Amino acid sequence: MIKAVAKAARHSAKGGAKSTLELARQVLEIEADAVRALAERLDERFLAAVDLIHGRQGRVVVSGIGKSGHIARKIASTMASTGTPAYFVHPAEASHGDLGMVESGDVFIAISYSGASNELLEILPLVKRRGAKLIAITGKQDSVLAREADAWLDIRVEKEACPHNLAPTASTTAALALGDALAIALLDARGFSAADFAHMHPRGGLPDQARVQHAFLRVEGVMRAGKDTPQIRSGATIREAIAEVTRGRMGMTAVLDSGGGVIGIFTDGDLRRALEKNADLARRVDDVMTLKPKTVRPGLLAAEAVHFMEESKINQLLVVDERGDLVGALNMHDLFRAKVI
Repeated sequence: MIKAVAKAARHSAKGGAKSTLELARQVLEIEADAVRALAERLDERFLAAVDLIHGRQGRVVVSGIGKSGHIARKIASTMASTGTPAYFVHPAEASHGDLGMVESGDVFIAISYSGASNELLEILPLVKRRGAKLIAITGKQDSVLAREADAWLDIRVEKEACPHNLAPTASTTAALALGDALAIALLDARGFSAADFAHMHPRGGLPDQARVQHAFLRVEGVMRAGKDTPQIRSGATIREAIAEVTRGRMGMTAVLDSGGGVIGIFTDGDLRRALEKNADLARRVDDVMTLKPKTVRPGLLAAEAVHFMEESKINQLLVVDERGDLVGALNMHDLFRAKVI
């Protein structure tokens, strides 16, 4: 500690030179000013970039070279962890095969303060040819990247924090902050919740309550119930069963006795096997259904239901009470939507 204080004193004692602390404060002030100016310039161009990403079905590919490359990696990581599928591609590697990861539904974000990085310009025509949309994050509106972009985001700064105005400092801070703003705007547009965030960060220091609630989600919180559960009575025809499968959009229908108890299940697979045998659609569904189907109770953990379905090699489950009466149903899509898998 004494040595550190003595060293700091020597820094401050240099004649005519700014103290280390003064220089550090100046750097922070310059970078803070750059971010404040960036916030004041946000306009419809930022909204256009958000709409462009949100409206596409593919992923976000972020790229940059040098310091901008490091910023691009962080932006891609932040997006991926907040509900926007994204990854980083090095522009030099892209021209040696990695561009194959870019698809027509993707959005390609190119970061370059000058907007003239050769590595990015070389792959720009190929990105366009693959059908991806381009967002350019640059400090030069008249640059090639900005002119060719479907959306341009302005990160110009009055000066870098470097005393020589050379090292990328304020400009990279502005790019990083703008990337965060873009990621959070997309998070909001997608309705990404705290529970979703917990699912993306199973080992992170997240709020325990959200993580625990998500981990202990039960079947009754995921299943479809009431009229949303496809069901028919014993004695119905195969044609009627097909209509109910179509209505329920779960790839199956439960078959019930007169008291509401489950006696079977009729699935897409049962239908296919019946058609292969040229079964008459006016025939009773009881003749072609699967007897004694797999069932679970509503209080079972949803994670346990996933394990049960995987072991049983099935995609749907009927949910019954202690008497065996139907109370609901779920399939893999329901579990995906609930972020259980």
